[in-house]
Order: sequence, then structure tokens, then C-alpha cells
Amino acid sequence: MNDSNRHALHTRFLRGLELSPDRPAIRLGEKTVTYAEAHELALCWAGSLLAADRPPRVLGVLAGKSVEAYVGVLAGLYAGATVVPLHPDFPVSRTRHMLDRAAVTALLADERGCAVLPDIFDGEPGLPVLAPSATPGPRSIIADPAHALAVPREVAATDNAYMLFTSGSTGRPKGVPITHGSTAHYFGLLDERYDFGPRDVFSQTFDLNFDCAMFDLFCAWGAGAAICQVPAQAYRDLPGFLVERAVSVWFSTPSAISLIRRMGGLVPGAMPGLRWSFFAGEALRCSDAEQWQAAAPRSVVENLYGPTELTVTVSGHRWDPERSPARGINGFAPIGRIHAGHEYLLLTEDDGTSEVEGELCITGPQLTAGYLDPADNAGRFLDRDGRTWYRTGDRVRQLDDGELVYLGRLDSQVQIQGWRVELAEVEHALRGCPGVDEAVAVTRQVDGNTELAVFYTGEFTAPAEFARRLRQVLPQGMLPRRYEQVAELPLNANRKIDRPALAARANAPMVAHQHSA
Repeated sequence: MNDSNRHALHTRFLRGLELSPDRPAIRLGEKTVTYAEAHELALCWAGSLLAADRPPRVLGVLAGKSVEAYVGVLAGLYAGATVVPLHPDFPVSRTRHMLDRAAVTALLADERGCAVLPDIFDGEPGLPVLAPSATPGPRSIIADPAHALAVPREVAATDNAYMLFTSGSTGRPKGVPITHGSTAHYFGLLDERYDFGPRDVFSQTFDLNFDCAMFDLFCAWGAGAAICQVPAQAYRDLPGFLVERAVSVWFSTPSAISLIRRMGGLVPGAMPGLRWSFFAGEALRCSDAEQWQAAAPRSVVENLYGPTELTVTVSGHRWDPERSPARGINGFAPIGRIHAGHEYLLLTEDDGTSEVEGELCITGPQLTAGYLDPADNAGRFLDRDGRTWYRTGDRVRQLDDGELVYLGRLDSQVQIQGWRVELAEVEHALRGCPGVDEAVAVTRQVDGNTELAVFYTGEFTAPAEFARRLRQVLPQGMLPRRYEQVAELPLNANRKIDRPALAARANAPMVAHQHSA
């Protein structure tokens, strides 16, 4: 391995290749791809892309969870391009916007990706496409072994490794470029923290356009381990799936815990083969962490935290069954300490700083240089003390030992009849009511006034009974006015609870299954 290129993200795969050339790098159902096979394909595809009339500086990977998706990411990195993972099931207008904003000059697509190309490009030829499993078209790039690279191209630490798009308040997604230098710092810290090895098998629950998928791929590949796609049907009997596939490292959003519990899989001792369990993407409830730990008694459980702008995750709390529950706030587990090499401050409403509580702002080597469109930077980045800080929009509290606890989003604080209401506090109180499994509180407008509406899963409870119990822990002004029982809470494409969908539903005309207090 070339030491001068050690910062390059793809060198993690090369390290795995040295450790496990003939072991699986990718498991998709019954299909496996070894490290040697993936390496050979990636060199071929990278060389073919570079031999095209217009070698791509930015490569879109339009694919589901397929060989083309995983090897396509690697091929783009081998070619020295910035990789932009794209989901073939996203709305066409959204995908078209991301292609335009990222200045994608070529695509690598699987069959699902190829199927949506005519809609994306309105029937026009569109961009050059390398589609190894599809019939060549008028602008096809052919995967030709004669063009295979001998070795991956070198890149600078300041070059972008990949670009992801996050939701924007304007309704258009914001591009977040992440450099090879940022990923080198990030994965270097993870190598020190964890003991992953060639015999590990990593779950792969995230779509590749969700940054936590980068943890899956490059932690596994850096250790010579395998990634194993987790299909939707696996959740019907997740313990059985984990045993069958010998999965030892699990990573998902906390919402997956509720799904597994509903399927009957979250019973004590059900997942004895797990060594590591990670959760990120939304707040982890202490009760969920406790149940997961009981179901996976040999696993270390960690709650990871971090926005896309800070390279996947930037803090972590290792769950301790004896200490962690008492350290949580509003039922949420701590998010831990900020990664080494970074600094943080807690910003108050008057733009001052606090040693106890405030908006979490972070600066350091994992921080993106800014959004793809500089106009999106306003309000998200803070210039202070000669440095640029990212404003996470998350309120946290600092504990005595320096660990942080998530309190909620700044925008989850609402005013109800003069009361400042923290939605997380209301949700925590609701989950304490008998028969309630999960609960989400949102606001709705009624005759020009703001009131709280609640969606919950579990046993039906009369609104009057909810009000009676909640009055014991909440002031009158914080009590919800509407309650709706649902079979399950909706999830968005990243498998997080879809709060905007629930808010829209709450503000729709009242239907029979809604109840007013």
C-alpha cells in the first residue's frame, strides 16, 4: 500500500484485501463477492470510466443494494472521483436536482437505476452510464477489462471522497461534501476504539445515501470483514437471520428496535452472537437500550451521534446497564464525549456560551468545509474565535464528567398558550403511561392557536385517562389536545420516524380514529 496515499478512503478496502483476499467482502442474500473479486471489478470499472470521452470528476452511483452499488462506490473512489450515492426510488425531480447540483458527469447504475433513467432525463440520452448488468444504450460506457487500472488513483487529503444530500428547510436537498482527510481522521479514531476483525460480519441496514452506511462499509472493509445486507423480510425473525448469517456487528437507527420488538425478536438472550451493537440517526431511548442489551447479552451497545456535516458520527456513549439509565434525560441515553481533535461549545439563545446547556456547536477535522451551495451555509455555520463551527441545531446538556446528553432539537421547542414546551418531555411523559409503547408529539393549528397532537402505539387509552395521568407530571398548559392511536409510526427513507408526515396528518381534518381531550 502506498504510504503517500494512506489518507484515501479506498485504502481501507486495500487493507481488507491484504487481510482477507479470498473471504467475502459483500454478502447479498445467497450471493457473495470476495475481496479479490470486488477489487478486480472496481479496477475494471474505474479504468473504464477513466477511458471514457469525459472521465468523471463526480460519479453518481444510482443503485439499490446490489453488487453495482457497493463495488460502484469503490470504483468511483479508485478512479479518484467524488462519489454521490443516489437512491433509485427517490422522486425523479429530487434525483435530477442532486445530479445538477453535484455536477455529476457520469453514472454507474444497476438494473433498478437504469429503469428510472428515462424519467430522470425526460427520454433524452442524458449522462454517460456504466451499467454492467444492463443492455448497452447510446451513451453507455462499456466495462472493458482492457482498461482496468493497475492500482487506484492517488488523491489529496483535501479532495472530496463522497457527497451526500440532506433535507433542506427550503424544500431542496443540500449537498454535503466530505473529504478523504475527514474520513481518515474519523476511521482512524474508530480503529483505536473497536476491535473489528476478519471474522466479523457487519449488518448493512442503511441505504448508501445515508451516511451511516459509510460506517458499515469502511469499518468492515478496513478490518477484512464482510458486510451483509439485511432485507426487509429478515425483521420477521431477526434473531434467526443473525444466527444464520453469523452477524456479529449490528448498526441501525433506534426505530429498528421497536420494529424488532413488535416482531417478537427482542427477548432476553435472543441475539447471543452479537459483539457490537450501534445505534444512530435519532435519539436512543434508555428503555430500548436496556431491552437490546438484554437480548444481546454478549454485545457492547453504543449510542452514536453526529450529523452528516461532521462525517457520520462525532461522539459515542457506551451503554452501562448500571450507570447509563440514571444519566439519561427525558428517557434519552447520553450521546457521550465529542471525538478527539474536536472542540465544541454550547451556544445560548443570546449567542453567549454555557458550561451546562445549549445548542451544540462543533469544529474539527471531521467538519465539512461547507455546503455545495454556499447560500445554504447561512445559519448553519458559525464564525467564532477565528474558527468555523457547525451549528447542529441540537440542544444538549453537559454532565459533570464531560459526557453530553441530547435534550431535543431547537425546533422541537414550541410555544403553547405562553408555555415553552419541549416535545421530548411530553413524549417521555406519554411513554410512561400504561400500555403506551411509542409516542410522538407534534403541533397543529386550530383557529389560529397552536395545540399539541399525539400519535402513539400500544393499547388504546381514552383521552380523559391520558389527561388524568399526564396532569401528574406536566403542567396543564403542556397537555396535548388530540390523541391518535396508530398501528405503527411512519418511517422516512432513512428509517427515522417521519415527523413531518405526522405533523401533516395532525393538521388534516379530524377523522374518526382521532380523539380530543
